[in-house]
Amino acid sequence: MMNRRKFIQRATAAAAGAFVMPYILPSGRLFAASGGGGLAQHVVLVMFAGGVRQQESVLKRYLGDSQNEPYEGNIMYNMMSGGAPTQKIVYGTGLGGINPIPSLLGQSLESQGTLFAEMRAVNAGHFGGLNSLLQGSQATTQGLTQKPLNPTIFEYLRRHAGVPASKTWFVGNTIGNSVPLLNYSTHPQYGARYGANFFAPNITFGPLGDQYLSDAKVYHPQDQLGPMYEMQAFLNNSFNLMSEAQMGIGNTPEEKQDIKAFMVEMFQKTQNGTIAHPPVHDNGDAQTIGYACEVMKWFKPTITVVNMSAVDGCHGNFTGYLASLHRADHSVGHLWNYIQTQIPEMAGNTTIIVAPECGRNDEPNAIRDQNDWYSYDHSDANSLRIFGMMAGAGVQSNLRIGDEDSPVGIATDVVPTVAELLGIKSEVMGAGLIDSGSLSLFDRI
Repeated sequence: MMNRRKFIQRATAAAAGAFVMPYILPSGRLFAASGGGGLAQHVVLVMFAGGVRQQESVLKRYLGDSQNEPYEGNIMYNMMSGGAPTQKIVYGTGLGGINPIPSLLGQSLESQGTLFAEMRAVNAGHFGGLNSLLQGSQATTQGLTQKPLNPTIFEYLRRHAGVPASKTWFVGNTIGNSVPLLNYSTHPQYGARYGANFFAPNITFGPLGDQYLSDAKVYHPQDQLGPMYEMQAFLNNSFNLMSEAQMGIGNTPEEKQDIKAFMVEMFQKTQNGTIAHPPVHDNGDAQTIGYACEVMKWFKPTITVVNMSAVDGCHGNFTGYLASLHRADHSVGHLWNYIQTQIPEMAGNTTIIVAPECGRNDEPNAIRDQNDWYSYDHSDANSLRIFGMMAGAGVQSNLRIGDEDSPVGIATDVVPTVAELLGIKSEVMGAGLIDSGSLSLFDRI
């Protein structure tokens, strides 16, 4: 294990010498947005991913629907209004999860904003669902290891509002499962030159990062090319980077230097244990949120997208799914509280949107966990049931839209909603590349 001084020295060397930052993009406005100013200066989209059942989230049924046990209540009380379960607590901290995590928000996001309690996903799979949230289209021909076919919200924003690369961030939780492919599309009118910076902090600062950075040094260019290129490949994969020789594009030199300085500080904070993590950060989602807070504090992005996925453990462990769902709520509460209390440039002018990419099945599979509880996959009609929530700038408070009998909104509505918030709705709708029938959620109200 390296001592702190050596780690920082090596990390700094790596940041200065091994990073090939992603895209040299023209900063400043490229096309004047015709719609004038938007409703917010910043948008944070949390892809509440991994497949979340309506029954345990919006409907607050806890164990009453899934396991036929008479225990109900709200385990997402930072986001949703309503009382928590009083018995059979398994989702918190301590032995067996008996200690619920205290709420971080004085008012739930539901009471602060607008909840679309019953929306519809357009895909029961994770990658298709994530694509729908970022493209505004169903992407029915989208391959699993293929970049989006239609423009993402990042590209719309960069092209039509002239937002610099360093003001558009996608904070992912992995470099696997095609997640790093989502920061820009292959569409000929958009593409990489309008893409977002991608950052997978749990890889860069996780065990794999330690493995590479523990040997970080200034390599001799003639006889030590192998280790140098291996480290470069790791760092590039961590940020979804491609060399400028391949792409001919990247962040501006000034943006590159700013990102390098940010990374050096993150190495230091990681070693010092001072990353802005939620109070309970014992899973990957919570740690991802902590680094997302650091990204926002440093760059004040116009758009920040954060991906979460720990609840996907529901395939084989329902108890773990409940714990992950509880922590996802805790993490979202922390993120919103951090913006309001620690980033004055974003407090009061930021909108948060939270939506799962898909739901989960109505009927369980055959796998039972340590509590003898059934687990759930995602493939049936119940998997298309999701919720959507937004709060902050431009959003009406304490408003609930839709119910089980009358769903309102679809996942592809998220793109025009973000576009309206940031003042490029007419450009996005006019491009004609999102699914017909998709609307801004403001138009659904």
